[in-house]
Amino acid sequence: MATETLIESLVADLRPVKPRNRSTETLILAGLGALQLLLFVVIYGVRADFMPAMHSSALWWKVISMGVIALLGVAAVLRSLDPANAIRTNLGRIAAVAAIALAAGWLIDAGAGGREALLARLNWHHGLQCVWMVFILSQPAVIGLTLLARHGAPTDLPRTALAAGLAAAGWGGFVFAFACPFDDPLYVAVWYTVAVIAVAAPMRWLLPKLTRW
Repeated sequence: MATETLIESLVADLRPVKPRNRSTETLILAGLGALQLLLFVVIYGVRADFMPAMHSSALWWKVISMGVIALLGVAAVLRSLDPANAIRTNLGRIAAVAAIALAAGWLIDAGAGGREALLARLNWHHGLQCVWMVFILSQPAVIGLTLLARHGAPTDLPRTALAAGLAAAGWGGFVFAFACPFDDPLYVAVWYTVAVIAVAAPMRWLLPKLTRW
C-alpha cells in the first residue's frame, strides 16, 4: 500500500475536535455551583442562628477556607486539561493552602480542658453526619469535573484526579458550611479534613480509570 493511501485510510474516519474554552468551562462550573448552592439553601436551609453567627470569625474561616480550596482546585484542574501545562506546582499550592487552613483549628487551644473536653468538642456523632453531608454535596462537582477531564487531555492523571477531588471536597464543604451549626475550630479541622479525604481519595483512584487520555 502506498504511503499516501495508508495515511488517507488512517485519517478517513477522523472528525474535527472542538477546541476547549476555559472561560466557558469556568462559567458552566460557576453556574452549576451557584444553582446547587441556591437549591441547597432553599430546600435544606441555613443554620438557625446564621445571622448571629455571621459576626463570628470562625464561621468565615470555615466558609472561606473551603471556598479557596475549591477555587484553587478547579483552576488547577482546568489548567491541567491542556497537555501543554503541568499541574505539579499548582497541586502543591492547593495542598499547602488546604493543610494550613484546616490545621489552623489544631493551633487554637486544641487540648484545652483535657481529654473529656476534647472528645466533647469533637462530637463524633455529628462529625460523621458532617462528613456524609460534605461527601454528598461534593458529588455534583465530582461529576462535572470528571466530564471535563474526559474531554480534556491531562498528562498527569493522578495529580489531575487529586486536584479534582480536593476541588469537589472544598466545594461540598463550602456549601455545607452555611448549614453546619458547629464553628469550633478543632471540630472543623478534624471532620472537614476527614470529609476532604473521603472525597479526594476515591476521586484519585477513580478518575484515571474513567479518563480516556
